Order: sequence, then C-alpha cells, then structure tokens
Amino acid sequence: MSDRFITVYEVGPRDGLQNEATVIPTADKIALINMLSETGLSKIETTSFVSPKWVPQMGDAVDVMQSIKRYKNVTYAALVPNLKGLDAAIKADVDEVAIFGSASESFSQKNINCSIAESFERFKPVAKKAIAQGVKLRGYVSCVVACPYEGSIAPQAVLDVANALFDMGCYEVSLGDTIGIATEADVARLLDTVTPHISGSLFAGHFHDTKGNALENVQTSLPYGMRTFDSAIGGLGGCPYAPGAKGNVSTVPLVEMLHSAGWETGLNIEKLYEAQALISLWSLGGHD
Repeated sequence: MSDRFITVYEVGPRDGLQNEATVIPTADKIALINMLSETGLSKIETTSFVSPKWVPQMGDAVDVMQSIKRYKNVTYAALVPNLKGLDAAIKADVDEVAIFGSASESFSQKNINCSIAESFERFKPVAKKAIAQGVKLRGYVSCVVACPYEGSIAPQAVLDVANALFDMGCYEVSLGDTIGIATEADVARLLDTVTPHISGSLFAGHFHDTKGNALENVQTSLPYGMRTFDSAIGGLGGCPYAPGAKGNVSTVPLVEMLHSAGWETGLNIEKLYEAQALISLWSLGGHD
C-alpha cells in the first residue's frame, strides 16, 4: 500500500444516526450501508449493540447486521458496551467491535455511568473475549480536547486512556473531539504529547465539525503519522451525552480534500455522492 494512502473509516450508520430523534427505518439503514459498501470503503461502523432503552435508534442492530449485503473487502464493525453486547455482536457475525472510553471523568459518568477506572474493568472481559473469538478490537477515547461538563482535558489524560486501551488489545484507538471545538493548535498539543509514546499510525482522528475546524484538524494530524480518519456520510452525527455536539466531519468533503492534496483513499467519489443523496431524502433533525 502506498505511503500516501489514507483509510477513511465510515461511522455514519452508527455514530451518525445514534442521536437522531427520528428513528430511521431498518430498511433505509440497510440500503445506506449497502450503498456505502460499493464506494470502496474498507471500514464501516454499522450499528451498536446497546440497550434500546438508552439508544432507541440502534434497537435494530441484529436485523441490520443480518440483512446487509456483505462485501468481502469491507470490515463491518459495531460498538459494544459490555459482554452482553459483545455476545450479541458475535452472534450477528460482526467483523470488528469497539469499546468506548473517555478522557473526562464527568463525561464517563454521563455516558456510561461509571468512572474511567471502572470503565477499564468493564472493558477488560469484553476485550479478552473478543480477541479470543477472533474479532478485531478497536478503542475510542472521547473528549480528547474538551468536555461539555468540565472544560479542557489534559493531553496526559488522553495518553493514559489510550495506553489502557492498547494494553487490552486494541489494534487502533480513535481520538474523538466529541464536542467539535478543537483548533489546530489543540490537536498539535495533544499529538505532541501522545505520539512520542505511541506511534501516530496507531491512532485514528475522529473530529466533529461544530466549529468548522474538522478538515483543518485532519490536515494537522497528518504530519504526526495519523493515516485513519473517521467520518460520516452527509456529516451525520452528534452525541446524546454531549450537549451542542454537531455532526462528524462529512465523508465527501474529507475525501475531496485528501484527493486534492495528493492523498489516496481508494474511494469512488461519485458513489459517495449517491450515498450522500440518499441521506438528503430522510427527515433528520438538525441536518440539511
């Protein structure tokens, strides 16, 4: 693979839709994932195996996973919060699962009702079983720059959580600017702290676009060796536990920016436009 290759990790079907007030019909989700599978994407986060009580939008996780058309070169991933979710994901034949930690104590309590230290204890059996079952394990760190409840987050806190996730067996850790207020300087300060200890190539950038800085933050991350970036088709997204958080960086503008700068993604931009057009037909709160 070329040293100019960037992996675009599509999170629209899960992270993009989880906070929508209007429940998207299962058939529409399946159609979207099938369209995304035709674009050349190698990674698609399809759903999460969480309690429908807390995230109603993801209540059809099993139906989605059982009904999508599987493309052999695509990894279909899901978020799992605990062993129950992992068991359901394995039964539904997911290729990869993700565990979701936070660098903010306040956000950890709001999001998963436990401290950061307690979250590690929850994740350890999930990680152990996933790896034993041959399911790849990815980690997320939320609030890597700032938290909606406690403000700025120290880069060292992010490094500590990332180290814990790698120790559990994660092959990659996605660094999430959950409320989308990070500036280029913020990203540089964070990566100046973490990349001397952990290679930038082991991280993914997960930038929300609340302040319109997401594409610039991607560009800032590239010299640090980061080669994977999460995005959501149509800029879908937000977090139900992060007030004011807007969508993820939009896939089409991200790919166009990367291509214009001479990076390779292996993605068919016209197919991405078609998937984006499908999103525009849905009645979604807070999105054009």
